Amino acid sequence: MSYDSQPPTPPSSPSSSPSPRRFGRGNVTVAVAALVPTALAGWLVWQTMSGPGDSDPPKVVPLPGQSQSQSRSASSPADAKPSAPTTPPSATASPSRTKEEDKPVATAPANGPLAGKVVVVDPGHNPGNFRHTREINRLVDVGTHRKECDTTGTSTNGGYTEASFTLDVSRRLRTLLEQQGATVKLVQNEDRPYGPCVDERARIGNEAKADAVVSVHADGSAVGNRGFHVILPALVKAGAADTSKIVGPSRDLGTRLAGKFVQATGSAPSNYVGGGTGLVVRKDLGGLNLSTVPKVFIECGNMRDPKDAALLTDGGRRQKAAQGIADGIGSYLNG
Repeated sequence: MSYDSQPPTPPSSPSSSPSPRRFGRGNVTVAVAALVPTALAGWLVWQTMSGPGDSDPPKVVPLPGQSQSQSRSASSPADAKPSAPTTPPSATASPSRTKEEDKPVATAPANGPLAGKVVVVDPGHNPGNFRHTREINRLVDVGTHRKECDTTGTSTNGGYTEASFTLDVSRRLRTLLEQQGATVKLVQNEDRPYGPCVDERARIGNEAKADAVVSVHADGSAVGNRGFHVILPALVKAGAADTSKIVGPSRDLGTRLAGKFVQATGSAPSNYVGGGTGLVVRKDLGGLNLSTVPKVFIECGNMRDPKDAALLTDGGRRQKAAQGIADGIGSYLNG
């Protein structure tokens, strides 16, 4: 769940967005046109071989274009999205795990393809937020307006929380990136009682001088709304917010992440926002508005849809999600 308050802004056209750090405007268009369709072709092949849970994928709409349909993720206030339980989830709500998943994985020496790169991974929300509603409801400045420090996030109907999902995927992602030599910092690792607030989340990435920041989420939209989407920063200049230097690089990062996520997971881009591209531009998210380094959010699926929920609660699928995100970050950083 992202911190929602306004509808998505249509993706910026090449003529109106600053050029990405690594590509000119023309090359970004080529990257979008080449990467996502190729990945979607892989998705179609994958679907013919998939097992239960993915037999009824959402329709993929051809590029380009922004869907006119609105999701809860992209149009409602943060507290309007179905929230996580106000009590800790029961043991029966925990997702399946295997002994293989629990085995520690040794990280390789920092001499891999991402050596010298700094990546900040932001697990959306905090498992302890539900105990600190007063603290997370206080308003903070996000440049364009003031909004809640944080939210509890959403959950599946079975009680598996978004905060648990994001933390698990983020830890797996950290391992994958460290194996390639990257220096990885988690914004929170269940090591603080709540938060951090959205403005501090942005500040952590800025102070780390991160080469890339990815905020991991899962959506809480209506039943039937399926698939993932990547949220890109809009061009914002207001108060403490100035995204002019990161709009281009962030679009490059998000485009690569979307393509690699399809390849690794077999998931289709969202059927309810993004017009089939898997990309949505937002100007109301403090974590993006206040960032001075390339940053995107990813909503890995819809926890309120039973089919997506079955995937999000599966340990093997979460590993694939982490792999897709890692591949997207690696593609961006190796440019």
